[in-house]
Amino acid sequence: MMKYNKDIMSENIKSVYFVGAGGIGMSAILRYFLVKGYHVGGYDKTPSELTHRLIEEGADIHFEDSVELIPDVFKDKETTLVVYTPAIPDEHKELNFFRENGFSVQKRAQVLGLLTGTHKGLCVAGTHGKTTTSSMTAHLLHQSHVDCHAFLGGITKNYGTNYIISDKSDYVVIEADEFDRSFHWLNPYMSVITATDPDHLDIYGTKEEYLESFRKYTTLIQPGGALIIHKGLEMKVDVHPGVEVYEYSRDEGDFHAENIRIGGGEIFFDFVHPNGVVKDVQLGVPVSINIENGIAAMALAVLNGVTEDELKAGMASFKGVERRFDFKIKNDKVVFISDYAHHPDEIRQSVKSVRELYSDKKIAAIFQPHLYTRTRDFYPEFAESLSLLDEVFICDIYPAREEPIEGVTSELIYNGLRTGMERHLIHKEDIPDCVSKGHFDVLMLLGAGDIEAYVPQITEILKDK
Repeated sequence: MMKYNKDIMSENIKSVYFVGAGGIGMSAILRYFLVKGYHVGGYDKTPSELTHRLIEEGADIHFEDSVELIPDVFKDKETTLVVYTPAIPDEHKELNFFRENGFSVQKRAQVLGLLTGTHKGLCVAGTHGKTTTSSMTAHLLHQSHVDCHAFLGGITKNYGTNYIISDKSDYVVIEADEFDRSFHWLNPYMSVITATDPDHLDIYGTKEEYLESFRKYTTLIQPGGALIIHKGLEMKVDVHPGVEVYEYSRDEGDFHAENIRIGGGEIFFDFVHPNGVVKDVQLGVPVSINIENGIAAMALAVLNGVTEDELKAGMASFKGVERRFDFKIKNDKVVFISDYAHHPDEIRQSVKSVRELYSDKKIAAIFQPHLYTRTRDFYPEFAESLSLLDEVFICDIYPAREEPIEGVTSELIYNGLRTGMERHLIHKEDIPDCVSKGHFDVLMLLGAGDIEAYVPQITEILKDK
């Protein structure tokens, strides 16, 4: 049973209310409280398949920002904990009601921080790769004799959820999110850092501040634990005495791969670690980007007692994460992949992985930029990454929490694409027609916005074609 800091989670707490209940990170914590028998409810802006599942599981969720819609069971400040995501705007009526009436109101990351303070937190941080790596780590531990709890940033295909519970393990796997400096609330026992390509400059302002946040994060790792950092990252490491520091990458470091074999739709490699070699590891999701993700996950697993046979079984049986290199159609006529990639470096790695698998195929993508600030800060890099494709359809910017910025549109990316490539500026409503009329062998759907809603329709169109 996870223990809670009395300042946040007193014994009087019977109800937990989530402002932003349908967020992928929020919903994992919401599920924890449901399993533990609390009254659980909340608000989200938009109904989704995830919120539908949460309601079926017992959560009381509504979709209009109205204090009147908050059930009475959540209006007692002595018995209710309120958890919110920093993506919620300051003027939110429900959140302000709780703040103004003396409720215990905590960020999602603060609650996660309690879990890493009372359990052995195995955390995965980084600009990209953290959802797949943390999900792999959780699967490796959960299917082994070690076991774990897990709070993940994606729905794992092995378990159909972003939350794993154990009745015996002292480990908790957590995706450490740098947005709004959320990962500074954590208290890791061990951590992986996958990448530090600048992002969220609307929060950090400069690349230097972004890198500084990762340096501070390394100071939070507990003595006796370990940091497993991708080789060559542009950041300072500042760990306590007694914290072991390891490096990893695809080809070199304390943890790396050798004898990589890619072909016939499969990937095998030998996993090298400080105490030996695990031969013939098979990737359950055989894309080259998962070689490094797998190395990082196996590093955490082997350092915490997962055996060689358990490692091999876990890697081969890992089915992936929804929206992370998610194959929706894979046959001789057409391939359709949905991917959450929304940063230039993520897109570059995803496209290169697809190109490696389908070198002789025409590869097209539909891309929805995510946030005006990210587009403003990185539009040349987006154009460069998308230029690796044969054809691209660029949708309008998905604003999420932001207001429009004058002069910042998808056209900034469009104008920077390489000369001669097939390129289109479209509205998301045009997607079905573009897919129906398109000529390509492989189609990728890229972005962290709401174009995922078109996946079922795209899948049906491509099947009919």
